[in-house]
Amino acid sequence: MNTATVPPLTGAAFDELAETIAAGASIVGIGESTRFSREVFGTQDQLFRRLVRHHGFRALAVQDSAGVGARLDAYVNGGEGSAEDALADAWRPQRTAEMAGALEWIRAFNQDHADDPVRIFGVKPVQAGPADYDAVLDHVRLSAPERLAELAGHLEPIRTAHRLDEHVQRAQGVHPGRPFAEHARDALALVSAVPGAEGDIVARMRLIVAFHERSVAGRDNYAGDAVTWADAIDEWAGRRVVYWDGIAHTSATEVTLGMAPERGPQATVGSVLRGRHGSAYVSVAIGFHHGDLGVHAVPAPGADLVDARLPEGWSDPRRDDRDGPAKLRVISGVYDPSHDGTGFLAVDSLADAFDALVHFREASPVRWLP
Repeated sequence: MNTATVPPLTGAAFDELAETIAAGASIVGIGESTRFSREVFGTQDQLFRRLVRHHGFRALAVQDSAGVGARLDAYVNGGEGSAEDALADAWRPQRTAEMAGALEWIRAFNQDHADDPVRIFGVKPVQAGPADYDAVLDHVRLSAPERLAELAGHLEPIRTAHRLDEHVQRAQGVHPGRPFAEHARDALALVSAVPGAEGDIVARMRLIVAFHERSVAGRDNYAGDAVTWADAIDEWAGRRVVYWDGIAHTSATEVTLGMAPERGPQATVGSVLRGRHGSAYVSVAIGFHHGDLGVHAVPAPGADLVDARLPEGWSDPRRDDRDGPAKLRVISGVYDPSHDGTGFLAVDSLADAFDALVHFREASPVRWLP
């Protein structure tokens, strides 16, 4: 698979950055300003490879469920199938040719370092997947066929969230209307009344309910569950961990989101880890100036954003007079170019939030897997 990218740093600059951030670090959060850019992912991936090869990092944390993380881990440690197969049930932003290429590199590294492999894990608890919906529907089809249509009316609309998050469906105007968590709770009540549904089937249905209640739409909160995700990372901290996620999660301080400023500062996974580990948690932010991301053409940033002033390459915000309150561009699944001014996060101190900034001018889109 050809997954070549054109990251903004030379090989020597990548080496310098990796050496700088690895010194004294047990956990490195590499944060993306968007999940849609080939260059952002390429930068994240190249930096990760150097941390593995030259600085002894041996675990990769991704924003996905423990179950998906286990499947990715099995693949990179010699499991059957392809990288694309391992990503089949992953969160949609992970299902790219670029991510598949990263997994293939880790698998090759592990083949050469069988006694000291890289491990992968998801920061979220075990979550429902498509197989759980199928199992519940199959049980009711056999045990109470007269209730099947009613159950399908609840489950079929909401299982679409595994392909496109509910909050993104709302932003894109394709949401069917009723909150998915309400459908899930009604489905649980229906299934619980079906003969023989106790045990595994009810447990699967409860996973489905939890998936929708804990989603961005279900919680009405973009911040995620910072403490739970940080706990998952800490379980692996002895291996030296690289954590891939959006900058709204990896920031070492609280952030305020431009799409929800009324909520004020929100805790991040990175802020929890900084509180626990101090300077042993290091945070890197990767951003860009403008570009066509496939889903949207993103214009030049407003003058109030750090991205409008950063030079291409990497920099330390403590050494170039950029410290202080700052706004950084964020292009998420709900980004709307007509409201570009809300696509940012704000921090009280740029240097406290991010130990290094990587910036490039123009972005191009990732390549989605079929």
